[in-house]
Amino acid sequence: MQLGSWYLGDRQTQFTVWAPLKQEVSLHLVEPADKLVPMQRNEQGYWQVTTEAEPGTRYVYQYDGDQEFPDPASYLQPEGVHKASEVVDQGAFNWTDQAWQGIPLEGMVIYELHVGTFTAEGTFEAIIDRLPDLKELGVNTIEIMPVAQFPGDRNWGYDGVFPYAVQNSYGGVNGLKTLVNACHEAGVAVILDVVYNHLGPEGNYLWFMGTYFTDKYKTPWGSAINYDDAYSAGVREYIVQNALYWFEHVHIDALRLDAVHAIYDFGARHIMREISEATAQLSGTIGRKFYLIAETDLNDPRLIRPISVGGYGIDAQWCDDFHHIIHVLLTGEQHGYYEDYGAFNQLVKAYEKSYITTWDYSPHRQRYHGDDPSDCPPKQFVVCIQNHDQVGNRMLGDRFSTLISFDAKKLAAAALLLSPFVPMLFMGEEYGEPNPFLYFVSHSDPALVEGVRQGRKQEFAAFHADGEAPDPQAEDTFQRSKLQWHKRHEGHHKTLWQFYQALLKLRQTSPALAHAALDRQSYEVTGIEEQKLLRLRRWQGSHQMLAFMNFNQQPVEMTMALPLGTWKKALDSADARWQGQGSTLPDVMPTTRDATVSQQSFSIAPHSVVVYLSEL
Repeated sequence: MQLGSWYLGDRQTQFTVWAPLKQEVSLHLVEPADKLVPMQRNEQGYWQVTTEAEPGTRYVYQYDGDQEFPDPASYLQPEGVHKASEVVDQGAFNWTDQAWQGIPLEGMVIYELHVGTFTAEGTFEAIIDRLPDLKELGVNTIEIMPVAQFPGDRNWGYDGVFPYAVQNSYGGVNGLKTLVNACHEAGVAVILDVVYNHLGPEGNYLWFMGTYFTDKYKTPWGSAINYDDAYSAGVREYIVQNALYWFEHVHIDALRLDAVHAIYDFGARHIMREISEATAQLSGTIGRKFYLIAETDLNDPRLIRPISVGGYGIDAQWCDDFHHIIHVLLTGEQHGYYEDYGAFNQLVKAYEKSYITTWDYSPHRQRYHGDDPSDCPPKQFVVCIQNHDQVGNRMLGDRFSTLISFDAKKLAAAALLLSPFVPMLFMGEEYGEPNPFLYFVSHSDPALVEGVRQGRKQEFAAFHADGEAPDPQAEDTFQRSKLQWHKRHEGHHKTLWQFYQALLKLRQTSPALAHAALDRQSYEVTGIEEQKLLRLRRWQGSHQMLAFMNFNQQPVEMTMALPLGTWKKALDSADARWQGQGSTLPDVMPTTRDATVSQQSFSIAPHSVVVYLSEL
């Protein structure tokens, strides 16, 4: 069944709400006419009525003749989280993407963005004007931070309280559909970040129902969503239908599932598996593959293993280990969870295994952590060197652009984009955006605002951060987090943008790099711990790529045998065109069966990368 208000045409709308513990539920039509309509209950606790109501009608539900609240499955909250819901005609939008078949997961180059700070306007439609810039860069997929209706008009999105309603200040559901349609016309896929592990505190009227949460488990945000306790069936349906709604009616290509490690479900069929099965069924029905990408810090490959071997069938996951080791090697920071990282051989392991902790002892957690994911192909791991969490959860929201040198930024970009994994950029990374990305909210409850402020201070204490964090409630905190697009045309920012573009073009045009690796037998990586020099080779058929990455702050002399072939330099970050220190590496290095360049020594500049291509 369709939850919420579903316009049937001919001025008729079907209203459905799950409230099994309520004795009486009525539909209260608020505008344009004030009318109370009794609803009928079925055996599963769903209340339903079909009545005259056109798109634009405002309504709430009345429970037990007393309290009135917006629709838990509202598709639009035109006046925010505390006011009435609005009927939307889901079939009225004029889609023009019928020929769109999506982009395979292994071919994605993902660009994570926050709608409110990506443009000056902070709307869905304003993003459309930036699609040519992203395409020129080499991006083919955008990932949008959560847009479920949250309180106020500025928020990261993880305080959403209406999972089906699209944020009104961004442009609502029609604004999102307009963006998705434009993306598909431009050849760009869309990933939407959704939150199924908690709901925000303000405007969260689901607590009133007595069924959506359980005290059996505790999360960082309070009581857990009820996935396995009494009355969990309707909760599960609410979440599964939400995932399908984004695919079927908003044409989203993939969902990023936030913090699934905070989803507690000890039933025989985990909710992640149920979402996976429902998504696969819809993909078969529509004839286009929809993807699920989970965020988790468990390093547990069961999440992404096929259901047939006991996994949950999720297509891919964010892999934080890759980010963490790059960050520590280039910044030297080892506070908080970074204390588990720092050895250069961990970078080698990140390329080889994806996870760094594979049932290894974690000093930060003070226990063993993770498992070996070697049976999972690299295309199942989304990696980055920056994302909203790793930047925004720093006290000052400082990006790599303010933490490391220009040479190190180029090196980090190459480590990401030459990897065998699915790469993800965070908005502004490609030109070294100097503005921070800070944490911001616009709650209306003063006590809640103060609680957020104190909570942030406690988080930063673990990282030994000094000073005061910017006030998350202040509008200036939000405004300071907006991108400065003009910077990509200036000085080092322009050069960095062009360097990213060159790397992405290389990834697109070189067969050895054209997509995330489908197996772990099409690349090899070695490292020299003392010199902090990494050697990465990838191949596809007769095409080969060889990259040397120097994470040392000093030049490194290298003497290495090359595989058979004529190796031509494709990219060298130390070259003058990339505002480097100058390179002495040869443009061509031929090798034969009888003689290799192993007898010669070369010097690779500090914090630099050089890429060679060859064909046998």
